[in-house]
Amino acid sequence: MPEPSEKFDTSMAAWKEWQDAPWGRLRYAVAEANLVRHLDEVTEGSLRVLDLAGGDGGDAVRLAARGHHVTIVDHAPAMLAAAAERADQGGLTERITCVQADVNALPADLAAVEFDVVLCHNLLAYVDEPRQTLATALTPLRQGGLFSVMALNRHSAPLTVAVRQTDLAAAIAALDSDDGWTEMFHSALTLHAAEDIIPILEGLGCRDVRHYGIRSVCDYITDDARKYDPAFYDHLERLELAMTARHPYMHTARLFQLTARKGEVPDRNE
Repeated sequence: MPEPSEKFDTSMAAWKEWQDAPWGRLRYAVAEANLVRHLDEVTEGSLRVLDLAGGDGGDAVRLAARGHHVTIVDHAPAMLAAAAERADQGGLTERITCVQADVNALPADLAAVEFDVVLCHNLLAYVDEPRQTLATALTPLRQGGLFSVMALNRHSAPLTVAVRQTDLAAAIAALDSDDGWTEMFHSALTLHAAEDIIPILEGLGCRDVRHYGIRSVCDYITDDARKYDPAFYDHLERLELAMTARHPYMHTARLFQLTARKGEVPDRNE
């Protein structure tokens, strides 16, 4: 059986195709818009961003293009090579640094840096202990810095199965399951919900937690071919951006994104 990093490396072509598809473009566009809401609150000027499990730089290149310096940490060498190539093509090599490492065991010199922003996007589904991973991810973030977490939304699974596969028995089973699977990376996943992760963040000292939904509508439109029409996609993106922070749509979106500010970890002995 291939190592986890090999699973990602051997799926590069499919991953690139997914990113270029309308649903992939929406994932990055809406996540960027949600981050931009809060970046000016962190500090003025160029920010130091740590992108954990940042893969081939889908989030990083957008932030680097805005003038920020981004360090991508990932364990898959082909993903990092693709990120470096993206940076070079975009004239962003001076703003993007790629580090091959386990996000749960950051190199000492990197762990010692205080970052203004830390991204933990699409990582929780692959770990056994989300609290431990989130605590590790928060360590290099400075006090008051911005933290962003993104994960597949468990509440979307029954809807996705019912609407797209019309398998109602499987949808009923998905109501009480946190099991998932990605064909692209041939990996089992653990699905989470925002209301499970928010208390963990607050217990780790995070404050001002904000809940957003990504792809609130896209995945429930079964006519995928129409999403490639530029005019239709333009309206779809506008709708997604309008719904991302609006109740109740974030609760059934395909992914949830949480942003928070790092504060002091509560003293349980007080």
